[in-house]
Amino acid sequence: MTAEPADYSRGIDPERALKYAVQYIRGDRAQIVEGIIEPVSPTWDHEATAEAIRDQIKPRARELGCVTGSGNLDLPGSSNWYVPDIAVVPAADAKGAGALLPDQTLLVVEVTSESNAETDRIVKRKRYAEYGAPLYLLVDRVERSVTLFAEPGRLGYTREDGPHPFGTVLHLPGPFDLDLDTGEL
Repeated sequence: MTAEPADYSRGIDPERALKYAVQYIRGDRAQIVEGIIEPVSPTWDHEATAEAIRDQIKPRARELGCVTGSGNLDLPGSSNWYVPDIAVVPAADAKGAGALLPDQTLLVVEVTSESNAETDRIVKRKRYAEYGAPLYLLVDRVERSVTLFAEPGRLGYTREDGPHPFGTVLHLPGPFDLDLDTGEL
């Protein structure tokens, strides 16, 4: 039995094709930001900053039945496919999932690098709000500050706590109800 040739008479869905391709890039992980494929290859300094945040959040995440990680987040209907530095998601949603949606997270954390600081500060903040991520923590290594965004809407987050200089204790609201020490960042 021979396979029938694929019928491309209706064309190819560019969003689906782009997101499929980025998942199968050989080697490094990649994300798509506003249609541009970007490699995800953080420095050790960047990873140390993310780890300092992750270590403080992880015990409370476990209590909430969640996992922390940097798994894929799909933003359907857009040319965006993000790999956050940290996302806290319900363990039940993560199990068996290839990608989740921002509104399935409890918290998304992005740690800036000089090469992507504006993307994290502006583009991702807008998109995470638009796609319903309830809390977005921006750890800005360039500005040496932290800002917590909450109450997402189509036009952005309606509540902003910060920027606060590194060294400030930042309170993460429910369901975390946790004071985050930024002194080691």
